Amino acid sequence: MPRPVRDTAHAVISRDIGWYVAECLEMPVVAQGRTIDEVVAGLRLALERRLGMDDASKFGLTRSPRVIVSFEFSLSRGSRR
Repeated sequence: MPRPVRDTAHAVISRDIGWYVAECLEMPVVAQGRTIDEVVAGLRLALERRLGMDDASKFGLTRSPRVIVSFEFSLSRGSRR
C-alpha cells in the first residue's frame, strides 16, 4: 500500500556549543549555522538538494512541501524572564 503524500515537512532547530543545528524529521537532512538565519538558509538548500536527488514521495511528501520549523531549547536554572 503506498504511503500517503503530505505537503508539509517538519524540522527542529536546536542550539549546540556555538552552533544551531537543524534536522528534518521526514528525511535524512541536517544543516548547521552560527545564526538562526544561517541554519535556516542551510536547511533550505539541503532540502532542495535532497528533493532534487530523490523522489519526494519516497519520504511521503509532495514535490515542493512547505516546511514547519520548531526551535528547541532548554530552560536552565537561574534563567531570566
